[in-house]
Amino acid sequence: KQWYQRRVRGHQLTAQQELDVRLVALRTGSPLFIRMIPGTLSIHCEDIDLVGDIVQALASSLNIENLQSTAVYPSFTTNLRDVLLKVDDYHTVRQKLTAEMADHSNLIRSLVVRGEDSRLMYDMNGMKQCYLKLFDLNRDLVNGYNIRCNNHTELLSCLRIVNQAITKAGRLRVGKPKTQVVTASREAIKQNDVEKLFKVIESGAG
Repeated sequence: KQWYQRRVRGHQLTAQQELDVRLVALRTGSPLFIRMIPGTLSIHCEDIDLVGDIVQALASSLNIENLQSTAVYPSFTTNLRDVLLKVDDYHTVRQKLTAEMADHSNLIRSLVVRGEDSRLMYDMNGMKQCYLKLFDLNRDLVNGYNIRCNNHTELLSCLRIVNQAITKAGRLRVGKPKTQVVTASREAIKQNDVEKLFKVIESGAG
């Protein structure tokens, strides 16, 4: 922001003038090109976080309340697609583990009843077999629980990445367009519509 103020305030630009600045992003070493022609401002940089910072700083300096933009980040959307695929996989595993846990719980109740019946009838061999099966089922439940915990941790990690991606896409806009992008992106995820999500990230929701 301070750099922008020094450059622009020192050289008053009119609506018919052009601005062409070529820099290097210190955080990543990526080229940063800022070009302004009458009616259009273009920022070219692979660092989406930096571009978001620039957009927010420019909007604040110029008192812009609402700003729409078009953002093209192929690597960003590719990485996001991979994360969304992982989210689907983790959801599938979770549903499978939940179903298996329900089946094991029903079987455990049945074995407990059968074991108690065998004990009352002094069928020690039958009782032993029931409790051996209960031991195996309990071990499977513990293993399944550990897998489910790890799966849940990985799922939360991926969901955090998705939320961060939506926030980054929103910061490329200002005001109402920013809010619309965040809302539309979350709605697209709820609908499991990946292509709609990418369209919103690129072109906005207006």
